[in-house]
Amino acid sequence: MIKTKSALSDNQMVVRAIKDSFIKLSPKVQAENPVMLLVYISAILTSLLWVASLSGVQDVSSGYTLAIAIILWLTCIFANFAEAIAEGRGKAQADALRAAKKDVEAYKLHDANNKENYE
Repeated sequence: MIKTKSALSDNQMVVRAIKDSFIKLSPKVQAENPVMLLVYISAILTSLLWVASLSGVQDVSSGYTLAIAIILWLTCIFANFAEAIAEGRGKAQADALRAAKKDVEAYKLHDANNKENYE
């Protein structure tokens, strides 16, 4: 049975992904993905609606608006987290391939019929 290592079992990668998920909340980064840009803009606007509802401008309760804002922000952060984990795994695999390339020895055969004669 082959045992695979989960990306979430590497603490260093998870901590880095959490940090990157908040860094990726930059509007410049969010603009690269149109779907997440809409969720991001909706989260900002809903947060502004919640602040306005605290001052008395409301058509629903402030708690309801806050709940929607929190859900939208968590969606943005989780999407960024998942993307950062994928990037981290890709970088780790590339590093492992580079390390394997340095450790592998190769033999050059002088003649395909004579496998004893190599350098």
